[in-house]
Amino acid sequence: MAQLFNADTGALIGEISDAQLEFLVSQMEEEHALDQDYYLNADLLETWHEQGADPALLEMLQKAMAGKEDLSVRWSR
Repeated sequence: MAQLFNADTGALIGEISDAQLEFLVSQMEEEHALDQDYYLNADLLETWHEQGADPALLEMLQKAMAGKEDLSVRWSR
């Protein structure tokens, strides 16, 4: 399990499974080997939905976006 945080506010978004984390990491571009921050937007979440991404992960991220167009997240174990 890993914890997912709003990278801007530090607020906990929720806990994600290892499989959900693996998906997130595999989909995002990392700036360096230890990068744990990612920028998401509504279009990206829609693309993931169309690709069959985990519905619980998408729901968590959409809720964290709270109607905004984008969100920066950070994960931690």
